Amino acid sequence: MGRLWVGLGALAGLGAVAMAAFAAHGLAWLDPKALHMVESGIQMQGWHALALLGTGIWAPRGGRWADAAGFAFSVGMMLFCGAVYALALTGAAVGGVAPAGGTLLMIGWGLLAVSAVRAR
Repeated sequence: MGRLWVGLGALAGLGAVAMAAFAAHGLAWLDPKALHMVESGIQMQGWHALALLGTGIWAPRGGRWADAAGFAFSVGMMLFCGAVYALALTGAAVGGVAPAGGTLLMIGWGLLAVSAVRAR
């Protein structure tokens, strides 16, 4: 599954760069608070794109714990960043989606740590 995590990490990184370009050149109409939210989403997406890349490289050695971390990073990033982007760009709050995504991101880091301790 390591290739899956590297592929998803690469796509997430691509999306973070594209969103950063959009924020820099196409979101001048946003109020500063909303723009800051977009920038926070971009930062979290970029960091977790790197986390997925690292997880993919580590997965052959980290086993199912690393794969679980990759799953948590992937779903958590989509939920958290998607909710932040939706709120900042449209004003649409999506309830507990961002906290659920953030919790999954933290769980992903914990699972990655477990994979390091239990490595083959």
